Amino acid sequence: MATVRLSFSPAPVHVRTARLVGVAVARRAGVDEALLDEVRLAIGEACTRAVALHRQYGLTDLVTVEMSDSGAYTVRVIDHAPIEASIGLTKLPPDELAAESLTEDDLTTGVGFALLAGFVDDLQVRPVEDGPGTEVRMVWPVARR
Repeated sequence: MATVRLSFSPAPVHVRTARLVGVAVARRAGVDEALLDEVRLAIGEACTRAVALHRQYGLTDLVTVEMSDSGAYTVRVIDHAPIEASIGLTKLPPDELAAESLTEDDLTTGVGFALLAGFVDDLQVRPVEDGPGTEVRMVWPVARR
């Protein structure tokens, strides 16, 4: 199993780099050539979302992208924005924003997630376990050589 980890400052210019690295790792992992455009678009959309949230809240924390080829090609894009910002629920009290009370529908609303769902059959969005933020996890099948 190989894992590639990429962290970058929340600047739109770095999204292109993440897309390029993501497609290169996908190709090497054995993702079908026909899926590589979807991989590129999905990684770009997830990274753009993370960068936009960081910039909206003035966060200088790095956006993290992890790519792994363990059984399938898995990409995780992690932001550090407040969870209520990530899901557009800024008017709810903090106790209602606890991870236990969030549904998958709460975390996957919006145009960005609609696009991601169109590119990725296996898409999960969940709160980050060790702090504020969300993890967008995307999985594509690989053909082993």
